[in-house]
Amino acid sequence: MQLSGRGLVCVRGGREVFAGLDFEARSGEAVAVVGRNGSGKTSLLRLIAGLLVPAGGTIALAGGDSELTLPEQCHYLGHRDALKPALSVVENLAFWADFLGGERFDAEGSLTTVGLDHATDLPAAFLSAGQRRRLSLARLLTVRRPVWLLDEPTTALDAAGQDMFAGLMRDHLTRGGLIIAATHAPLGIDARELRIGGAA
Repeated sequence: MQLSGRGLVCVRGGREVFAGLDFEARSGEAVAVVGRNGSGKTSLLRLIAGLLVPAGGTIALAGGDSELTLPEQCHYLGHRDALKPALSVVENLAFWADFLGGERFDAEGSLTTVGLDHATDLPAAFLSAGQRRRLSLARLLTVRRPVWLLDEPTTALDAAGQDMFAGLMRDHLTRGGLIIAATHAPLGIDARELRIGGAA
């Protein structure tokens, strides 16, 4: 499997964020997207996820599921943890599993893996920032998708949480997945760097 972008142009609010951007990531590979604030790291992830339309260039996935679109084969983990505060931890995970569809795995097992098995019935409104991030990470495990698009994924995680997540990323890559992560901090795994320039 190979995910690639050629000659990508991104325009936001009438301003060209980047132009002529090329990237490539293969199965088993992680790419760390780095650059100054405002250089387009998040915008690149959103272009790949289908949340933004490129002003130019192409994005393609070769070797994926031909029955599915690229966004249907991606997990996008953004800055904000997309949780419903009134739903419990396990109900939030069930919601995302139903919404995303596809091949599902054990939700309880996913919560155990991320260290939230003690809080399954707790409303998400009562979770700390680190616990909310752990719940978002559990979504990556509950519905398997080959492409992980991660925007500052270790935000709010303590040292133990960062180590746990590094292990999850290594497992994902070992299974043939690929990761593109926008980050200002080390991911804790081997990753090829893609530097984006642009205005701060």
